[in-house]
Amino acid sequence: MRYDLDFCNSFDKTLLFWIERFVRNKLTTLSNSNVNDKDKLASIIQSLVKGTNSIDELKVLVKEARNIGLSGINTYFNPLLKLYKFLKNLGLASMKEIDEELLSDFLASETSGLSDATKKNHRIALLALFSYIDKQNENLDGNSYLFKIELKNWGGLRGNSGSKLPAYMNKEEINKFLYAIDTFEFSSETIYRNRLIIKMIIYTGIRVSEILNLKIKDIYKEEDIYILQVKGKGNKPRVAMIKSKIIEIDLQNWLSQRLCNNDLLVCNKKGNRLTQAYVSRIVEQILISAGIRKEKNGAHMLRHSFATLLYQKHHDLILVQEALGHADINTSRIYTHFDKDRLRATTNLMN
Repeated sequence: MRYDLDFCNSFDKTLLFWIERFVRNKLTTLSNSNVNDKDKLASIIQSLVKGTNSIDELKVLVKEARNIGLSGINTYFNPLLKLYKFLKNLGLASMKEIDEELLSDFLASETSGLSDATKKNHRIALLALFSYIDKQNENLDGNSYLFKIELKNWGGLRGNSGSKLPAYMNKEEINKFLYAIDTFEFSSETIYRNRLIIKMIIYTGIRVSEILNLKIKDIYKEEDIYILQVKGKGNKPRVAMIKSKIIEIDLQNWLSQRLCNNDLLVCNKKGNRLTQAYVSRIVEQILISAGIRKEKNGAHMLRHSFATLLYQKHHDLILVQEALGHADINTSRIYTHFDKDRLRATTNLMN
């Protein structure tokens, strides 16, 4: 069903309506392979069909969707939440007042100081929203109003988008971090689970979402190795390995007290999927206890540290690509920038 572009009498309500419709569309088109509560997803979609009363109410629904496994929705919604607040303050009367220049102003003011990768996500979210509206609006004579937003000339990106070098730990910092994992004072209910999660990430480089969606049947032992059958982005399968001595004690102790739904390997006190935000908070707490400070202290930094160390040790880009589950080897190429031994040769150029 299509709707008039200015569907409501109020601009704020109209903009909320279109963002809400777009979010509903993304929830039904994003991969649902990691969703751990189908009834909850159905309830969220039904709430969107009925409509929300405020952007904050929509924000709650998006958070609930993220917590049950649709983590990708935040890539779209967070920039649109900022856009809603930005446009609301301008006192616009019609959606037709939004144009390329106005959106460029939004990107320039709201993404200042952010990484190129995050800026790129903001641009993608805007393009996706207005492309959706182009296809879904229709006036009384059957014609559609087309925004045709491209944002090709927006100058906020420095060179190739997303090319900023990621934060990572060097070998000495990794050793301090590993020691801190075993000495950090977790509660008796979470100590084995949290140690298991963090160790599996730092020793294998798997994504936080991948371990949170890991099932009991996806981990098994062969001799002195635990093999993890991981489902990465796009439901793409791969294998990760970790020496059993690293996680054996934590794994067995956690399994003895584990009460998880949906056959999840790890879960919260209610048996449901943990959130990525929770894991990142744990990582940050351990880093602080170890006296390690980085530009970004979240759990994803552990993946970058693993990949960096892996490349420095083996100088094998294919190995890095396979270990991290990158679809394109050019994504893995970023870690060659940390090869100090190779770059040291440049110091002899003028000798």
